[in-house]
Amino acid sequence: MGAKPQLIVKGRKFEQVLDGARTVFMRDGYERASVDDIAREAGVSKATLYAYFPDKRLLFLEIASSECRRQAEDAGDMLDLGRPIAQILHLAAERIVSFLMSDFGQRIYRIAVAESENFPALAQEFYESGPKLVRDRLAECLSNGVERGELVIDDIPFAAAQFAQLCKADLHDRLIFSPSQTVTLKDHARVINGAVEMFMARYGAKDPGKA
Repeated sequence: MGAKPQLIVKGRKFEQVLDGARTVFMRDGYERASVDDIAREAGVSKATLYAYFPDKRLLFLEIASSECRRQAEDAGDMLDLGRPIAQILHLAAERIVSFLMSDFGQRIYRIAVAESENFPALAQEFYESGPKLVRDRLAECLSNGVERGELVIDDIPFAAAQFAQLCKADLHDRLIFSPSQTVTLKDHARVINGAVEMFMARYGAKDPGKA
């Protein structure tokens, strides 16, 4: 199997195929999802499906990238930069943790990691449209906090990466390695509050507004 990704061909029924595949992947998971079921759900022939996506893996990663971009854009739209930085970080953490806890978010991560060796270019695309995009959005928020004197940060991209990792504390490994585990709302709040409190303890200005 070659390392180069196949090109995606877009056409009139492209979004229709994506919608059908998203439904099937969410319902059945990657391994159990069949091309026949995806074509049936999308209301297209298998020939049409293969014309757009010659490989099921390519179809899944296109959905994964699209979903990651949508999550990051939705989170960005929600963040009112006029709020205190701690509130902005709390909202951002809620979105990050919610996605990590979702069944779809966990499947995306597993597939991207599993296929990264055979399809490094596709894995890189997933990284650019997912984790990196989230960190870029966070960096914008942190820059705003620094300008307003609420934060003191020398390396904003690194601080954004740290915050994203804080939002994964405990939960990510538990869910990835033990998918049957139950994560409660209490667990959810514990990670979110802990991430914001630790980040502000490290980077919060001693006298906000007097930078």
